[in-house]
Amino acid sequence: MGSGAEASRGGWSRRRFVGALGGAAAATALAACGTSPEASRAPATAGTGASGTGSGSRRPAPDASGGSSDPAGPRPLYVGTYTSPEGGGKGIGLASYDSATGLITTTGSGVLTDVADPSYLAVHPDGRTLYAVNEREHGTVTAVRLSDGRVLGSRATGGASPCHLSVHPGGRWLLTADYGSGSVSVHPIEASGAPGERTDRVTHSSPAPGPGQHGPHAHQFVTAPDGRHVLAVDLGTDTVYTYRLDDRAGTLTEVARAHTRPAAGPRQLAFHPGGRYAYLANEVDDTVAVCRYDPATGRLTVGDPQSTGSGKGTNYPAQFLVTANGSYAFLANRGHNSIARYAVEADGARLRMLGTVSVAGDFPRQIAFSPDGRLLFAANQRSGTVSAFHVDAERGGLRLAGDPFASPLAVCALPL
Repeated sequence: MGSGAEASRGGWSRRRFVGALGGAAAATALAACGTSPEASRAPATAGTGASGTGSGSRRPAPDASGGSSDPAGPRPLYVGTYTSPEGGGKGIGLASYDSATGLITTTGSGVLTDVADPSYLAVHPDGRTLYAVNEREHGTVTAVRLSDGRVLGSRATGGASPCHLSVHPGGRWLLTADYGSGSVSVHPIEASGAPGERTDRVTHSSPAPGPGQHGPHAHQFVTAPDGRHVLAVDLGTDTVYTYRLDDRAGTLTEVARAHTRPAAGPRQLAFHPGGRYAYLANEVDDTVAVCRYDPATGRLTVGDPQSTGSGKGTNYPAQFLVTANGSYAFLANRGHNSIARYAVEADGARLRMLGTVSVAGDFPRQIAFSPDGRLLFAANQRSGTVSAFHVDAERGGLRLAGDPFASPLAVCALPL
């Protein structure tokens, strides 16, 4: 979502308003643009969304034309955007990237149309189906078959302005966060990959909204590394809710709550691969926090606020990533327009600031690793670009991989 300080304009969500500011200045043309789910549970640490907590170890996914992508050659890159504002995208952007050089290029088809306001993307663990939120007042989620780009179907989340979704590692459930209504929902995933009718929805009715907030604002819904608990980060209530997901019925039972300090505005959480710690980006007060996590109970304990490296300027931290070896973490800073680099110490219990690197764009809304963890992609909303960086997983370094790639209102980049 846009920053906690951004106001609604004319019925638009503040998220879309911020995007439109950059969309008018960005290029108006997008430059880059089954089978049944696995029966057995995939490793709980596998990344299944555009914001995986590590580099992951997914097997190569089919490319957009249905072929098998060569891990050493061109790989597919999907770009989420907004289609409603003037100068926005036309659907889900299609591009390719060179896994060695990081160079992003246009694909022949350019865009997956018939998907409205696909502001966040995730892929099924089997690599065959792409999921997108449709961030509108009456929120929906849409599934797209990657082999031929066919839209498999859409389902209502029951809430407003969904901004995040993820696939449970077992591949049977789709988890969605609705920013506008402060709710989270669960949909079954059918044999075709399409979402079924939702099995549960919970609205965050307590505690009361934090200072400056007018209601709950669920911003992320993700599975913990233990696979038994799912966590919802709510910016409006300054709370992270832990639920136990019934893997048979698809229903949620709340088991714990973790509160940040008032007006922190928690946005997104990323787990350390060890499963005992997580890192929380606080959008409103421009801080981050190390959180202790108990896999047995699902309880999260939020630590003291730390610097984002943004200095004294206006900044809204967006998202963390953690390298697969657990040694480094990266944070997207909107406003400062940088990626903060942290060394992860004490088996995940400490973050030590190493410095920041320019994102070479404006307002990095989201960041994601390539499946092998050697590249990091940043979707820059206001400049309408996607930047790619080479990742030095042994030293925590980032090196820009050529010029950023033009894509209007780029708010999510999902490399496969």
